[in-house]
Amino acid sequence: MAPESRRVSRYTLSAEAALAALLVLGPVALGGAAHWASWPLSALAGLAAVLAVVGARRQGETPRIPFLAAPLVGGVLLCAVQLVPLPSAVLGWVSPEAAALREDVLVPLGLTGFRPVSLEPSATWRELAKHGAYLLTFLAAAQVCRARASRKRLLSVLAFTGAAVAAVGLGHALFNVETLFGLRAYVHARPPLVTPFGNPNHLAGFLGLAATVAVGLALSKPSRSSAWPFAMAALLSGAGVLLALSRAGIVFFVFGQVLLAAWLSKQRREARTPAKPSWGRGAAVLLGLLAMLSVGAYLAADRLWAEARTADSVESLRHGKVEPWPMMARAARAFPVLGMGRGAFEAAFPRYQTEANPNTFTHPENAVLQVATEWGVPGLLLLALGIWGFVGLVRREGHGPVELAVLSGVAALALHNLFDFSLELPACAVAVAVALGAVARPRESERLFTLSTRTHRLPAGPALALSAALTAVMLVALVPGGRRMEDAEALLAERVSARAPRAEIRALGLSLIDVHPTDYLLYRLVAMASVGDGVEGAKDALAFVNHVLYLRPLDAPAHRVVARALLHLGRREQAFLEYRLAHEGGDARVLLSEAMPRARTPEELATLTSEAPGQATEMAQALLGVPERRALGLAWLAWAREHFEGRPEATALWMQEVRGRLAQGELDAAEAACAEVERRAPDALATHLLRADVWRAQGKLKEALQSLESLAKRFPQDVELAFTLAARQQEVGLTRRSRDTLAAVAPFLTSLQQRARLLSLEADCFEREGLLSRALEQRRSVAGLVPGPDNHFAVARLQESLSRYDAAARSVHEGLRLMPPGGSRRAEVEAWAVRLESHERARVDTRRRELLEDPNAREHEPAPGRSQAVSDFPVP
Repeated sequence: MAPESRRVSRYTLSAEAALAALLVLGPVALGGAAHWASWPLSALAGLAAVLAVVGARRQGETPRIPFLAAPLVGGVLLCAVQLVPLPSAVLGWVSPEAAALREDVLVPLGLTGFRPVSLEPSATWRELAKHGAYLLTFLAAAQVCRARASRKRLLSVLAFTGAAVAAVGLGHALFNVETLFGLRAYVHARPPLVTPFGNPNHLAGFLGLAATVAVGLALSKPSRSSAWPFAMAALLSGAGVLLALSRAGIVFFVFGQVLLAAWLSKQRREARTPAKPSWGRGAAVLLGLLAMLSVGAYLAADRLWAEARTADSVESLRHGKVEPWPMMARAARAFPVLGMGRGAFEAAFPRYQTEANPNTFTHPENAVLQVATEWGVPGLLLLALGIWGFVGLVRREGHGPVELAVLSGVAALALHNLFDFSLELPACAVAVAVALGAVARPRESERLFTLSTRTHRLPAGPALALSAALTAVMLVALVPGGRRMEDAEALLAERVSARAPRAEIRALGLSLIDVHPTDYLLYRLVAMASVGDGVEGAKDALAFVNHVLYLRPLDAPAHRVVARALLHLGRREQAFLEYRLAHEGGDARVLLSEAMPRARTPEELATLTSEAPGQATEMAQALLGVPERRALGLAWLAWAREHFEGRPEATALWMQEVRGRLAQGELDAAEAACAEVERRAPDALATHLLRADVWRAQGKLKEALQSLESLAKRFPQDVELAFTLAARQQEVGLTRRSRDTLAAVAPFLTSLQQRARLLSLEADCFEREGLLSRALEQRRSVAGLVPGPDNHFAVARLQESLSRYDAAARSVHEGLRLMPPGGSRRAEVEAWAVRLESHERARVDTRRRELLEDPNAREHEPAPGRSQAVSDFPVP
């Protein structure tokens, strides 16, 4: 091998440029999450590898393959094996779960072809391309970094890229910009620090590695003037880690700095003749660490404290990241031989999810479980091989500060991925590949090698052929890998929303299912399109929904589709049981919005009734609130009271009985039910309020008002009680006393809604007193606090009463903007706006004619920009 001082080929320099572009590409491509990133990633990695081999040949060197490349080679081969279509017998031996999916789901749909081990082949194709890119990146970096200057430049690119990302985040925070460069808003993520990384954990992982490498580069410089740019880069990246508010990221970043300091101290103690800057290096690491922590903590002190208060130490960790691990371990045990397919976790895991969760698990957020579920036992062996190779690299002699910094940063990032998945995306993965390539490079001075640090020679010709072939494989793999689940779901959902013919949707759905066999949403969409198409459509929907529940047993919307199909088939009792299962599975809207309006008998409502606390009371409120359903609701309520007897819900149901009887005008029954409530909860505030309502319905207004006033003295801070009392006082004409009641409770308001209600009640008082201008002022405040159509219409009504037709028309249009399109009410409101505008035109025309007929009237016109005062006296 040629010494490092030999002139470097321009091909090697071009390979170095390609590697530098790869380091920058990850953060630019939203941390590697952008869909388009796979193409430049594969192209640049392949270009870097080919140029590195050509450069080595021009320099008279033989390309070397470090031992640490073995796990990467194994990963590429495993991905390729998982994509091979297998006959059913062989598939059943290699992956019983994949064979069961084929036999139980795909074959009944007519999809009888050979199937691969991967349960999401398109994702595995993308992973094949990614792992090939990581392999070629690592090999190219190992070859390019044989030159000291190239090695320092590449690691400098990593360090300054991290600093640039942190600077972007600090700039957004400084100018209070919540969208990336003012152009892109994160839809599902709310990162504390706005950078191209939408996930704060991924951001912390990348910045932690960049900061650690920057510390090593600063320590390797002979003079302060050459070290300070790297020290500043480390400071920026370290502050970015803290501002990202990733608890695991901060912990493992600190671990990486402490590990680097420990290794440098150990190296100094073991050296026979310590170098002059040895003491300074250890001190610099500690000072740099303290500076980064101090500056970052100062900038984010409040947010760090708020984030810390949300964590109950180990308990918070257990309920957050660790709690799903047993489910994921069970999924891994179902795929011991070759796994479920690299990248297939998001699609395949719902079948093994035993606890409901509103979020989709895209990754286990644990590197070991990720490998175990997607690659099985072979993946765990490759992981162990990679750890062995890394340990051998650590034990390799002759490491300088830069090498130790790289190893510290990579170790910290790897441990961080026990609680995250940043290495699943190209930004961090490419950075690790380049950094490890710089450390694992062949060394001219070494003569003794362990197996884990040995490099193997590969002639330039075969190396060039293998690099070009793997590049071609990567680019070809991206073609089937471009078929993503979310695109398929969006396409099918668009056809379903457009009400395309059932046969067309079914054919499209089957073609997409053939590509994404474990995507339960595709089956559900086909079922939704079929359920309303007569008896045959209902039967077809049931067949597809059975597949949905096979792939995702906890899918609540699937039970809703089953219920619709069963209603079409006339099996009502079973349909309402499915509605209940949908509600209990997490579909919060199905019960009130769809199931209850379709119930016809108390028995069907009883089937719907959930045992969840408070659910029966909510059902009673919904039923009794609709006059047409009130009789049915009261009949069901008799069953519900008996069913929930002895539970806390029983008293609440009796209260609903009172309100229902009052609404029906059945005062004797309401009195009897109220007496039962008083027997069960004699001291409850709600009981006293209910009694006041009964007295009011019976015409005993004085007794009702006295009861509420005595309650207000006992509970002076109860806002709802004060609102009720104020409304009752207004009904009997005590408007001034009503305003006093509202003023007394004003200090205890806790929300904008309560404030708006208080202002609305005050406006009612002013209207009753004829003070329309003051009422208008309050109504405007209500519309400003809680914008809504009715609030704007209340403002318009008062403006119309004051003959301010133009302002009233504007308020009506404001309310129209907030109304849903269509409906008879909207048409009435639009007619109201037209009437107001016509009144304003008539008023203006009348005034214009008066001015033309009597020019002296101009003297009585108000000055421009001023308006005449409006009296607070009632308008006749």
